[in-house]
Amino acid sequence: MIVVVTGLPRSGTSLMMQMLRAGGLELLCDAARGPDADNPAGYFEYAPAKHTAADASWVPAAEGKAVKLVYALLDRLPLDRRYKVLFMQRDLREVLASQNQMLARRGQPPGKLSDAEFMRAFADDLRRTQAWLAWQPAFDVLTVSYADLLRAPAAAADRIAQFLGLPLDRAAMCRAVNPALYRHRAPAGQPAAPQTPPP
Repeated sequence: MIVVVTGLPRSGTSLMMQMLRAGGLELLCDAARGPDADNPAGYFEYAPAKHTAADASWVPAAEGKAVKLVYALLDRLPLDRRYKVLFMQRDLREVLASQNQMLARRGQPPGKLSDAEFMRAFADDLRRTQAWLAWQPAFDVLTVSYADLLRAPAAAADRIAQFLGLPLDRAAMCRAVNPALYRHRAPAGQPAAPQTPPP
């Protein structure tokens, strides 16, 4: 079994990797992208995974471990293995705000799409990905809300451990969660922007 952590950029994938490591699950990652102001604990990325479309030879090394993968590359994974996918879900307004701040901090311009176009494009893309996953017997998927995880880490840790079927240290997973890093919250009292659909 390979644990795959995925979702949009700025949706909490790095936090999920941090929780899994704290819980005792080995990660497949490298130090190519270290901690910074946007991710103080690090990104937990694995460089070869970024090139899965051209070369998936790294996949056997992920057996029994957790790896972070861009959701658009899920359909490039070999289908002769079993995958437990933790799909991070976050309000797209928060994703956009976090992404724009990260770009501004790096002196890069925001994307060319308007906010509405951005949210519509990613919502449609995520729906297609979830629909594809639903028909793939090699993939089991648990959708994890970033907001719920920060609000109730113990409940989230329980769900994750049960889904993975692993004896993870749930208390340690909770300690890895720092609510102070929830710096971009959608406005209260307003309808939520499109997100990934529930499993």
